[in-house]
Amino acid sequence: MNDAEFNKLWQAARGQIKTELDYTKLTLAEKTSILLSRIFIVAITILVGMSVLLFLALSLAQVLAKATGSAAVAYLIVAFILIVVVLGVYAFKKQLIIDPVARFVSKLFLSPDENKIN
Repeated sequence: MNDAEFNKLWQAARGQIKTELDYTKLTLAEKTSILLSRIFIVAITILVGMSVLLFLALSLAQVLAKATGSAAVAYLIVAFILIVVVLGVYAFKKQLIIDPVARFVSKLFLSPDENKIN
C-alpha cells in the first residue's frame, strides 16, 4: 500500500469516526431531552395530583365531620387514611416506583433507535 492509498484510507476512517461521534452526540441529546421532558411531566402531574388529593381529603373531612359530629375526629380519620396510603406506597415502592423508572431508563438508553419511546 502506498502513501496515497494510506492517506485516502485514513481520511475515510476519520470521516467515519467523526460521523459516528456526531451521531452519538445527537442520540444522547435526543434521549436526554426525552428523559428531562418525562421528569417535568411527572413533576407537574404530581403537583396537580397532590392538589386534587388535598381537596379530596378536605371534602372527606367535611363529610366525616358531619357524620361524627366532631371536626377534630374527622381530620384524624383522614390523616390516618393518608398515613395508610403513604405506608402502602412505601411498602410497594419497588413495584410502584423503582421498577417502572428503571424499565423506562433502560429502554430509553439501551434500546435500538427503531424502538423510540414516545
